Amino acid sequence: MVARTKLHQLRTLTNSKSVKKNSIILDACLYIIKLKLQVEAIQREYHNLLNHVQEVKVEKLIGTRILVKVTCKMGKDVLVSILEAFEEMKLSVVQARVASKYLFGMEAIVEAEDEANFDVKALTRALQMAIQKQSIM
Repeated sequence: MVARTKLHQLRTLTNSKSVKKNSIILDACLYIIKLKLQVEAIQREYHNLLNHVQEVKVEKLIGTRILVKVTCKMGKDVLVSILEAFEEMKLSVVQARVASKYLFGMEAIVEAEDEANFDVKALTRALQMAIQKQSIM
């Protein structure tokens, strides 16, 4: 009686139209394989998204202050590379917030030594190169 109930539950879960025990079990196996393939496809898509997520926004604030927002895939030394890029461009970090659970995210306010020599596009390129350097490693 218990085996019959479990077979009925298995048949219901897998939407099997079969009546014979062997056919129900075969349908269940095929159903599990199908679910496994779907999970693998979702995992591939997730990893593909992580590998292509990269965003760098640089916005000039008041005076010599600049707002920097970076989102990218996790790398071993992403933060170090970004800080080195700031240092090379003679920028001081005034305030920063970093998150790195699934992706690396950073929002910072930096200050330029010299407002006249600061270039938003140059900083954006430098940060993109720092991130690219980490994805190669």
